[in-house]
Amino acid sequence: MLFFFFFFPLLYHIYLIRLIILMSQKRIILEVRPFLEDSIKDAFTSGIPNCVKLADLGCASGPNALSAISEIIHTIHGMSRGMNCKSPEFQVFLNDLPGNDFNNIFSLLPDFYEKLTKEDGTLGNCFITGVPGSFYSRIFPSRSLDFVHSSCSVHWLSQAPAGLEKNKGHIYIANGSPPTVIQAYTNQFQRDFSLFLGLRSEEIKPGGRMVITTIGRSMEDPSGGECCDLLELLAKSLSDMLAEGLIEEADLNSLNFAFYFPSEGEVRALVQEEGSFNLDKLVTFEASWDPFDESDKYRGAQNVANYMRSIAEPTLTSHFGGIIIGNLFGRYADHLAKHLLMEEGKYFFMVISLTNK
Repeated sequence: MLFFFFFFPLLYHIYLIRLIILMSQKRIILEVRPFLEDSIKDAFTSGIPNCVKLADLGCASGPNALSAISEIIHTIHGMSRGMNCKSPEFQVFLNDLPGNDFNNIFSLLPDFYEKLTKEDGTLGNCFITGVPGSFYSRIFPSRSLDFVHSSCSVHWLSQAPAGLEKNKGHIYIANGSPPTVIQAYTNQFQRDFSLFLGLRSEEIKPGGRMVITTIGRSMEDPSGGECCDLLELLAKSLSDMLAEGLIEEADLNSLNFAFYFPSEGEVRALVQEEGSFNLDKLVTFEASWDPFDESDKYRGAQNVANYMRSIAEPTLTSHFGGIIIGNLFGRYADHLAKHLLMEEGKYFFMVISLTNK
């Protein structure tokens, strides 16, 4: 009985975090769906191959891991019916880092196949494969893919930039960050995104399409983006713990997250400069930090803290050790609540459709 008393809150906390992640991902999928459908229809207007080869980059492993692929398959199947032709077969590649839980995705496949069959009885065969590896390297054969999708992944850099020693007390770009730090992050993103585009151009067939959804920023100033506030409040929570002697100053000063949230102007310029793709369309939308849009800002702050914990905990645990985590995110929720009482917290998203030259 005593074991249950302590274990049940932990189970509930894990359930709550998973629910928040699920809701956040679902909102993005619903927002992007019309854009994705239009891009697919444009990609296959001139004809649908007998076997459509799809890839989802940064697929993760939760319940929504197969959602985007499902949308793509349904749309192509609907097009084939509209053309009065046989539905194609589908070869699907799910990509993420080697540490991703691909076994969890594979356990979802029987239900996924059954649902596809019920909803689209004449659907061609679908073959799904896991492909572990960084998308900052080659992961598919040359000119093998018809359509590539990636959601909320390319804002992850290949590594934290070098030369951040002066970014003391911060964990990302902040108002107090020196220009050298901002330039280091900017340069790292430019290298990584250009590399990403060049690699995908080698793997996608000429005329093939890629649709990317990424978190960005609405302003050109890198230190003024929406996610800067989110991460600076986390840095403030860590500074509180430093002041109380719970963490070491050297550990805080050496922590810098491998994110970058680009502006629309940066993305357009890099696509043009790299030169492998035509940028067909770029649209933006905003979404609340809190996927439930709680009227109670304290509950909303807890939701945001739990979501950020799911993202940041592996990095923080590796850097500081797991003992600080519960203490840290309680403080973080308090700082978030104060922020949300004064102003609304929003993510800024970009959805980009590209055609390989």
